[in-house]
Amino acid sequence: MPDPIRILLVEDHAFTRDGLRATLNLEGDLRVCAEARSGEEALERLARSEVDVAVLDIGLPGMDGIQTAAEIKRGWPGVRIVMLTAHDLREEVFAALASGADAYCLKSARPELLLLAIRAAAAGSAYLDPQVAHHVLSGVRVPDAATPLTARELDVLRLIAEGLGNREIAQALEISVSTVKLHVQELLTKLQAADRTQAAVKALRRGLL
Repeated sequence: MPDPIRILLVEDHAFTRDGLRATLNLEGDLRVCAEARSGEEALERLARSEVDVAVLDIGLPGMDGIQTAAEIKRGWPGVRIVMLTAHDLREEVFAALASGADAYCLKSARPELLLLAIRAAAAGSAYLDPQVAHHVLSGVRVPDAATPLTARELDVLRLIAEGLGNREIAQALEISVSTVKLHVQELLTKLQAADRTQAAVKALRRGLL
């Protein structure tokens, strides 16, 4: 059996932290190996602990989750980051992704979505809570020459962000499902992304959104 995913849990509210720890430790493939109440304390824990994924509350006192994520990526680039927040705010989503967060999940989400976010991040993929994914593509504009997405590919990317499947995208754009699949494959190839969510995140970080 593979080793469990080692998690640093960073949350300043004890009640929330206790609940998250209990939820995560119930999973056989996850283990909370370190905890912190602030960004500064999180960096101290990382210096002494082997961690795969840091789960960060965005609203930490002092150095907030955005700043903490940036510091973690500078000092421990191999640590994956899941940002946890109570707010569905466009500015926070963009700031979190720009700081290096690999996943973004709302505290109000079902527990299984947080587990999905952690596992996706640990595997090297990206994850966006479905409730905030629309923010990522709401500002899609003409891409730069380095990654020339077509207008139709941008249409598909927007609909992916809205949570539509291939058949629904085909109906919305009045094209065939096979054509949608071709567009999706082109998006993943051009953005060098492993999946749809990662494509959206990469597009944001490259200034395409």
